[in-house]
Amino acid sequence: MEYIKGKFKKIIFETSNGNGYKVGLFRVKEASEKLSEAVDNKTVTFTGYFYDLVVDENYIFHGSYVENGKYGYQFQVANYEHIVPEGKDAVVDFLSSSLVKGCGEKTAVEIVNVLGEDALLKIKEDKSCLYMVPKLTEKKIESIYNSIMKYQNSDEIIMYLTKLGFTMKDAMRLLNVYGMGIKARIEENVYDLINEVEFKTLDKVYFNIKEETDDNRTEACIVESLKELAFDHGDTYSFKEEIREKLSSFNIILSEEELDNYLKKLSKSRTIRTLSDKYFLYGYYKMELEIADRLFDINNQEIEKQKNLEESLTRFSKSHNVEYNSDQTNAIKTALSQNITIITGGPGTGKTTIVRAIAGLYIDMHPLGEKTALYELALLAPTGRAAKRMSDLTGLPAQTIHRYLKWDKTTGKYEYNEYNKHNEKFIIIDETSMIDTELFCALLKGIDKNVRLVIVGDDNQLPSVGPGLILSDLIASDLFNHIPLKEIYRQSSGSSIPYLCLSIKNHDLEEESIARKDDFSFLNVDAHMIKDTIKEICKVSIKKGMNASDIQVLAPMYKGENGIDNLNVVLQELFNPPSKEKSEVRIGDCIYREGDKVLQLVNDPDNNIYNGDIGYVSEASAGSKDKLLTVNFYGNAVFYKREDLINLKHAYAITIHKSQGSEFDHVIMPIVMNYGRMLYNKLLYTGISRAKRSLTILGNPQAFYMGSNNDYSLNRKTNLVESLLNKLK
Repeated sequence: MEYIKGKFKKIIFETSNGNGYKVGLFRVKEASEKLSEAVDNKTVTFTGYFYDLVVDENYIFHGSYVENGKYGYQFQVANYEHIVPEGKDAVVDFLSSSLVKGCGEKTAVEIVNVLGEDALLKIKEDKSCLYMVPKLTEKKIESIYNSIMKYQNSDEIIMYLTKLGFTMKDAMRLLNVYGMGIKARIEENVYDLINEVEFKTLDKVYFNIKEETDDNRTEACIVESLKELAFDHGDTYSFKEEIREKLSSFNIILSEEELDNYLKKLSKSRTIRTLSDKYFLYGYYKMELEIADRLFDINNQEIEKQKNLEESLTRFSKSHNVEYNSDQTNAIKTALSQNITIITGGPGTGKTTIVRAIAGLYIDMHPLGEKTALYELALLAPTGRAAKRMSDLTGLPAQTIHRYLKWDKTTGKYEYNEYNKHNEKFIIIDETSMIDTELFCALLKGIDKNVRLVIVGDDNQLPSVGPGLILSDLIASDLFNHIPLKEIYRQSSGSSIPYLCLSIKNHDLEEESIARKDDFSFLNVDAHMIKDTIKEICKVSIKKGMNASDIQVLAPMYKGENGIDNLNVVLQELFNPPSKEKSEVRIGDCIYREGDKVLQLVNDPDNNIYNGDIGYVSEASAGSKDKLLTVNFYGNAVFYKREDLINLKHAYAITIHKSQGSEFDHVIMPIVMNYGRMLYNKLLYTGISRAKRSLTILGNPQAFYMGSNNDYSLNRKTNLVESLLNKLK
């Protein structure tokens, strides 16, 4: 590792989220031999994570001097330390700096004259030595001492933390949260820091402190096992044998009696909850209870009768030139007259038509008029694209649940909660199959119990990414009004896609199912020819006037020959080739080019973009410090800095999981044996149901049949149904 030694001169950029990341200028006085010729007596740019830096103070930075394609050479700081001033003048400079409160230059000179060149060390060891300095008041002595201790100790603690194995970023966060008490917290139980630092780092630090597993580590590993089991399988609880098996991955082998003792201890501390043979993280147990309680509160409110509902529906139907079948009519009436209504159906069954009718009728029938009705109505969805689609189809404003609740990504908390509730009287939630336990619980906390709740979704689609099975569990409880839409009712007559979905849902795919139709083709293609075939299909489509916004390639996984990463390289070259007229930015092996189709990977409520949103690069500014990319999401321009690009991917091909809540005119889906266990019924159903106008599947028919009969995703373990039914006792 190289080093540079000298003075910090200036900050030119720092993140606003408090994580300590900074870019600045550093005047080098000395450097390691390899760098000496290039940087000695020069000002260089540096980057890294810092707790505090004081202008014109001396530091030594350890790290590497690398060339950045956009910014030129920079020194990337891995760790750093403040150089304790040496010599009389250096100590005077330090004491008279802005860092030391209550000490000007005259006082600093006086302190050094009395205490000598090692004045800082003496003050740090015993502040009473300052009483020997003439004219120093008690207040000034305290201020000078506290300033020195704060700065010196933070340096020491940063060094201590980084030597233990924390990254500089982790060290900054820990110091900001715990201050000077962090050392004691680590010595007591390093796993107590789990809210600030990921488990893997804490476990590495543990073994830099101790040699063998103690009770603290065993308990932490049990909790981590439950977390990993929850997110691996979508479960809200696990069985004891699953926990024991997971613990072995942490090299912890326990007898049944030993494991029982640890589980009892964790139950007493309310870290976990045990119900019979089910073991929950306490948070998930509490969330399922909260969901049950709040749904019962809503359902048990006095039902406000709707006058002239039948006549209003007849007028609405005529004015909008729409005829509703019996299931749809039942769904509309129930949603407008009952406190909780669940409406489910596959593609083509008219869920969107129903939502439009329910919202429109609520407005038309509102006794206080349209303005009040709109104020009392909320249309919600779990993703930005689903919300936009909902808004486009209803002509009414819709938003994500995160935005509705005002989620703060820094704290992970919601502004609207059990203490600060929304007051809408009628809420429609679309794409509910995508909502996990945590988000649904947060939503119910943030709304008033005097609300009419309409829950819409397709329970045959993929379940939520996070733990839980909300939509299916609410249906399975049989406690709420549930209207399943079974009749395929797609206006685009002759569409075969809904019927293909129905065949997959019912596990009755036949050879006829994959025969060519007007809007569907299955191409038998060898795995090694998938990329070339997709390319040829897209070439033909482009000649027909289509572009990247019309066509969406969906695949189950990122890696491999036919994974999304490889497909995106091919498709970018086809849909958006390099051009002198288009600006572009290279990040490692990845090129982002003006016009590129891109996918947001995480929720970012500050910019009103969410996981799964698709946008287009409108500008790529290789020379810009603050706006490396500008991406247009549905008319919303979002700026990306270099560190933000980890949250972005090309979107010519995306995963089927990320496509949920969206519809695309033309879908292309490769299905090959190499996708392995990623081929299963709900995944295929979800991917196919994204297609509006045409669907092309290419690959191996046997892989398609096998996936259709694989119910891999049906085995989630949740306790919500039991929590709901227990409310009846």
